[in-house]
Amino acid sequence: MIKAIITDIEGTTSSLSFVKDVLFPYARQHLADFVRQHQHDAGICALLNDARQLSDPQADIEQLIAQFIDWLDNDQKITPLKSLQGLIWEDGYQQAAFTGHIYKDAVDCLRDWKAHGHDLYVYSSGSVHAQKLLFAHTEYGDLTPLFSGYFDTHIGGKKETASYQAIIKQIGQPADAIVFLSDIKEELDAARIAGMHTYWLTREPSPDTQAIHPRVASFSDIEL
Repeated sequence: MIKAIITDIEGTTSSLSFVKDVLFPYARQHLADFVRQHQHDAGICALLNDARQLSDPQADIEQLIAQFIDWLDNDQKITPLKSLQGLIWEDGYQQAAFTGHIYKDAVDCLRDWKAHGHDLYVYSSGSVHAQKLLFAHTEYGDLTPLFSGYFDTHIGGKKETASYQAIIKQIGQPADAIVFLSDIKEELDAARIAGMHTYWLTREPSPDTQAIHPRVASFSDIEL
């Protein structure tokens, strides 16, 4: 019996275009000024030091800004970058520059699953902070009360089986009582090796339901 459901965000609960055409450009446009303005804040200092450890221990503020932009332009899943993006997006949400996009079928099913006693979790390469911001600022209202927990790259890469094993341990349910939802096959492969059930969100008119990972066009096609 399925006890817990873990969902990816980009391409799964939310459109790829929202992330790539709204969130990423907003972060890039505001990154330099945000870092310069907040470089002495404790949280930003920690992120800058983390970035130095991954690039150049002697890098000054302008070099770090250039490094962050390079990581962003190359869509690198670098933890300090993801954390910084989340803080920049927080400003955007607060200023109503955009609203978090969630597919209606995802909202309807998440609410139904929660009402029927399933524990819901998020696992995304975006920071936990960014995940909470997106689900808190949707056209359907604040959806964060639906979720029991959030995971990001602090627990490991999304294509690594060890990450899913660590999540299973934290959730405290048997692996075969957990379903993972994603639009990325390699992520689903890693989750399946860890023992989870999987569904592949492709949002195609006629997905292949007999694939190794059952392919579905929407959350409403998922059978728990």
